[in-house]
Amino acid sequence: MRYFLPGALCVVLVLGTGSLQAQNLGDVQTTVEANARDGVSSQSRIDALDDQTDELTREYRAALKQLASLREYNAQLEKLISAQKTEMSSIRRQIDEVTNVDRTITPLMFRMIDALDQFVGLDVPFLLSERQQRVANLRALMDRSDATPAEKYRRILEAYEIENEYGRTIEAYEGDMNIDGVDRTVSFLRIGRVALIYQTLDGDDSGVWDTKAGTFTNLDGDFDSELRSALRIAKQQAAPDLMVVPLSASQ
Repeated sequence: MRYFLPGALCVVLVLGTGSLQAQNLGDVQTTVEANARDGVSSQSRIDALDDQTDELTREYRAALKQLASLREYNAQLEKLISAQKTEMSSIRRQIDEVTNVDRTITPLMFRMIDALDQFVGLDVPFLLSERQQRVANLRALMDRSDATPAEKYRRILEAYEIENEYGRTIEAYEGDMNIDGVDRTVSFLRIGRVALIYQTLDGDDSGVWDTKAGTFTNLDGDFDSELRSALRIAKQQAAPDLMVVPLSASQ
């Protein structure tokens, strides 16, 4: 018995130690598996964070590009606004200048029309109705708000040019004239502003404008043939030739 007990105790101890080691191994395995699961979970979180970081980086870079574009656009817009302000200032100055010019030139244009009207009234009375109507049209034009000062001034200068041309041209035209209390159609011959002569269509009566007297003076029959030839030349019915015509008594 003395030798048996130690053997039994040894067996028990050995058995007890093996059971403890098995338990420890199980705990270790469990711990390893848990750590592995935790590692997988951590890696998943890391991957997710990495993806999120990449996405945020892309968004940040895109935002930087958009910001740069906005800054460039704003800079260009500021230049445009500055140019528009400069243009508006220029337009305002031009408007002020035009207003000042309009205030100055409008009275001048009225004086020019008055002078033209007076000139027509004192001039040799050829095409009198036409010339008076031209002056009336200018006065009506001055009252129109849709006509610019430039257009009004141009028309006035045009009327002056027409009057100027009368002094350098020869013209024949027909018109009505009161002769001895009877209205008759006559042929007028205008030679510049030097002479204005009429002859009835039948050639029986002729006259010349007397500037000093302010009326027509009758002509005798000595000029009838010359007048007929001069009228034909003025109407371009005959070749140009030397014309012998009476002048105004004041010439």
